[in-house]
Amino acid sequence: MNARHTHLLAPAAAAVTVVLWASAFVSIRSAGDAYSPGALALGRLSSGALALGVICLVRREGLPPRAAWRGIVISGALWFGFYMVVLNWGEQQVDAGTAALVVNIGPILIALLGARLLGDPMPPRLLAGMAVSFAGAVAVGLSMSGGGGSSVLGVVLCLLAAVGYAGGVVAQKPALGKASALQVTTFGCLVGAVGCLPFAGQLVGEAADAPVSATLNMVYLGVFPTALAFTTWAYALARTTASRMGATTYAVPALVVLMSWLALGEVPGLMTLGGGVLCLAGVAVSRSRPRDRALAVEAAPSDPEPLRK
Repeated sequence: MNARHTHLLAPAAAAVTVVLWASAFVSIRSAGDAYSPGALALGRLSSGALALGVICLVRREGLPPRAAWRGIVISGALWFGFYMVVLNWGEQQVDAGTAALVVNIGPILIALLGARLLGDPMPPRLLAGMAVSFAGAVAVGLSMSGGGGSSVLGVVLCLLAAVGYAGGVVAQKPALGKASALQVTTFGCLVGAVGCLPFAGQLVGEAADAPVSATLNMVYLGVFPTALAFTTWAYALARTTASRMGATTYAVPALVVLMSWLALGEVPGLMTLGGGVLCLAGVAVSRSRPRDRALAVEAAPSDPEPLRK
């Protein structure tokens, strides 16, 4: 695979992740009416682990190397487990706009942790793009906020979710140098599901009374925004820095606005549209490279060695 092909696949994988994570917004809100936070997280993770397990068996992936397990366990506990439960809980306490705004602190934390723990570079374009996108996320969050006051507990929960998200991404990055994206995602999801087993009783009881639409939304969350999107995320993360991938997720609020407009008939206001444009513009800036470096990549004839065959 040549360098040009490789540099096209990684952004495509990141785009799949962003679109599916944006679609999860509507599904979480719908399923959350019938399922409590822990039960929803366990149902989502169980569905995702089952789908990923089948794919691993078909592809004969096997167990990850021992050196990858530390990152897998930490990311599985923080991101797949803790993050999903706390975010589900937080979104029951505050409006969607506030939740989106607080959780979007995550990419900034990823950049700071990545620079400190992984030695990720902090080029001016990345910093400028993050600033623009964060301003857009603030605009989207404020415009989507409801008329009622936000719960202090809800804000704290969403902040904890952002911390778990950032810690999980930074822990996952080294593991991707030792195991495949599918292995890291599958066993991370399994770790998260095991951590959520205390909610099994709630899941069984609530599933008996939940409408079919809510259960289907929960399964959708497991198969697509979890199994597929986290795998494409890991694939892209293995080929770039944690900071740059974190900045990419600033496109999620803009896509949520568009999906709500098309699927739910919620017409966005000018402030919402402007914030969405800023989010996308910031992502474009953060993902761009200086022209001389881009030309050097275009001219490179060699096939870069992948992190793992």
